[in-house]
Amino acid sequence: MNPAMHTPAPQLARRYFCGRAALGLGTAALASLLHADGLLAATGDGEQNLDAGLRTYGVLPALHHAPRARRVIYLFQSGGPSQLDLFDYKPQLARLRATELPESVRMGQRLTGMTSRQASFPTAPSMFRFAQHGKSGIWLSELLPYTAQVADELCVVKSLYTEAINHDPAVTFFQTGHQLAGRPSIGAWLSYGLGSENQDLPAFVVMVSIGSGNPADQPLYDRLWGSGFLPSKYQGVKFRSVGDPVLYLSNPPGVDGAARRELLDDLAQLNQLKLAEYADPEIATRIAQYELAYRMQTSVPELTDVSDETEETFELYGPESRRPGSYAANCLLARRLVERGVRYVQLFHRGWDQHTNLPKQIVGQARDTDQPTAALIMDLRRRGLLDDTLVVWGGEFGRTVYCQGTLTADNYGRDHHHRCFTIWMAGGGVRAGSTCGETDDYSYNIVRDPVHVHDLHATMLHLLGIDHTRLIYRFQGRDYRLTDVHGRVVEGLLA
Repeated sequence: MNPAMHTPAPQLARRYFCGRAALGLGTAALASLLHADGLLAATGDGEQNLDAGLRTYGVLPALHHAPRARRVIYLFQSGGPSQLDLFDYKPQLARLRATELPESVRMGQRLTGMTSRQASFPTAPSMFRFAQHGKSGIWLSELLPYTAQVADELCVVKSLYTEAINHDPAVTFFQTGHQLAGRPSIGAWLSYGLGSENQDLPAFVVMVSIGSGNPADQPLYDRLWGSGFLPSKYQGVKFRSVGDPVLYLSNPPGVDGAARRELLDDLAQLNQLKLAEYADPEIATRIAQYELAYRMQTSVPELTDVSDETEETFELYGPESRRPGSYAANCLLARRLVERGVRYVQLFHRGWDQHTNLPKQIVGQARDTDQPTAALIMDLRRRGLLDDTLVVWGGEFGRTVYCQGTLTADNYGRDHHHRCFTIWMAGGGVRAGSTCGETDDYSYNIVRDPVHVHDLHATMLHLLGIDHTRLIYRFQGRDYRLTDVHGRVVEGLLA
């Protein structure tokens, strides 16, 4: 209940309420249709904005500047991929194998409880070969032969850093801009600000897959795609791989479409009565979500039925692309979602937490993700979607150069490392075929162009036409934003 409206309004007569409710619902429907056609997309000063490039379907009356991207696919590699074995080539480490990591490099920096009591910190160079690829000459591990084929589309950031050193706060930080749970996820912020371009699908969709590297990897929680203190209609909708893609999407036995429609109409009127009494935005959310769920009964089955995809497309995404719930199948669905106007698609792929037995486990993870990721880039490009779709690949932190556990001739592990790690972006206005940032000879500290998590978020919002300091929400007397009081746009990442 809204504390400012603690006295309920007088009960309305049934005939008066039905008349008012019908008018309200009709007006809302008309406004929605006009807004979808761009006829109500007003700028902040009340002038009409008919420029489709600046139009939004969310609370922002207009974008703050011309966008380079209209949508985002975030390929989140949960667990912390090893930058040393995938992207950050350090050939000089071969001659330093098994030598102690110098204290001048470590500088007494914080360690996790898993290695803080180790008596020794032996240097563990990567076992995998690296080569340069594309006209840009980007260095990539032999574990990523398919990604190598799209090297000239990538903007590789080798100098990302975070303060979070353990999984839950680090993943929460990447998703919400804060290490403690309770704030809106980045997808919820975009759903709130920009809305969806397709009124029959959510603005924000999430899919989760389990990797073959470390199947018992860290769990993921629904709050990671939650709406925090924003109205709950902005939270991510999780698609499942078994049964209905969305819970309770099908009608229960004995209920047909006409009966469900009649039920929703009656329920909307009852909810409108409560909304008039209490002005609780969650009641408005409930009304909107019931209507979206009804429309999704048609749109979601069509979306998830991939029988219309060509055999060549399945071959492009790889052998796992026909298996529901796999990373490859989710990449294909991600393309189908953005094709239909979904604003923000988040894929979580678990299994990258390789404290021990890394050489074997990371091979499995690369096999899961390399071909489908590259296929997604190629597929977006050939369909004319890559230029205005921002694709982001990366985890919550990187891995240490020193070995966790016993270093042997053919095996090593790596602990969490938050001081420097690698992500990459593609499409959506980033500088293709480029590398940003540099780390020291041990891939332990940043020596050039550091990029913080808040900077990444600010840059993503900038590419979408949003000034990160102006997408705000007032909660408990304070203005909040995704980047809190931090963040800068990294100009070197922009095309």
